[in-house]
Amino acid sequence: MRTRMLALSALSGAALLAAILPAEAAGDTISPVGAAELLAKVKNCTRISQGKYRTDQSAAAATVPVCGTDEAVFWEADMDIDCDGQVSTVCNTRTDPSFQPQTAFQGSDGTYLDSAEVPYVVVPGPGPLWNYTTAGIKGGGVAAVIYGGKVRYAVVGDTGPTGIIGEGSYALAKALGIDPDPRTGGTASGVTYILFRNSKASPIESPAAAVTAGEELARKFAGGA
Repeated sequence: MRTRMLALSALSGAALLAAILPAEAAGDTISPVGAAELLAKVKNCTRISQGKYRTDQSAAAATVPVCGTDEAVFWEADMDIDCDGQVSTVCNTRTDPSFQPQTAFQGSDGTYLDSAEVPYVVVPGPGPLWNYTTAGIKGGGVAAVIYGGKVRYAVVGDTGPTGIIGEGSYALAKALGIDPDPRTGGTASGVTYILFRNSKASPIESPAAAVTAGEELARKFAGGA
């Protein structure tokens, strides 16, 4: 009987607490921004690049423009796997013939990023088509990447050729359910990259920091804040 009375007392206390506290304090959480919400915001393209990018060196035509709003720049392309940066069991000269032991941007400790651990996107290097530095995009900037109904947050971690677009780190591909193998992985289409202008995840190498900043920026971008 005593146990039952204590249980009832605890339930009554919890109900009272829920009644007097705001919804968030009572345990409610804000739902993450969904892929459909973000895709709706990038349905129309106002092109900010001077022309279009190829998705691969061997692509027959340049088909991908960089688009922009006041808050973000975005594009839809393929995803090739960038395995550059720190040597790991999955990213090294044996697993990736094109492996380079550095990334364009460094972590807070001055070391290069670890593609196997840090979800990052690759931006085209400054060139005649577009210069990311003039659009408020910088190393450590926050990105939302969408594929197959999934939204994953990343940082700007590396740069690539000036005429090619559509690349992400081993960790980003894996998080999106894309084969991350640097030789045979990636996907030929269907990846949307949204890079938030003048944003920064700190420290750049922390996936948790990218998620925290990304969720806030994505909610504002989608119109929920």
